[in-house]
Amino acid sequence: MTVMTASPAVRSARAPRLGLADYLALYRQRRALARLDARALADIGVSDLEARSEAQRPLWDVPTHWLR
Repeated sequence: MTVMTASPAVRSARAPRLGLADYLALYRQRRALARLDARALADIGVSDLEARSEAQRPLWDVPTHWLR
């Protein structure tokens, strides 16, 4: 039996396959980010404006590193 795998160059040329679990995780992460107070945001190095901006992004607006 021969197993074929795509090389990294071929994999990166394909569109990403994002599943329901990926979108659910993103939704939960953004909701958690929205609930952090100023002290917690300072601990992770994120400003209040950055946190609000990220939390308000629509669900289909995935991080750019997911698209590589």
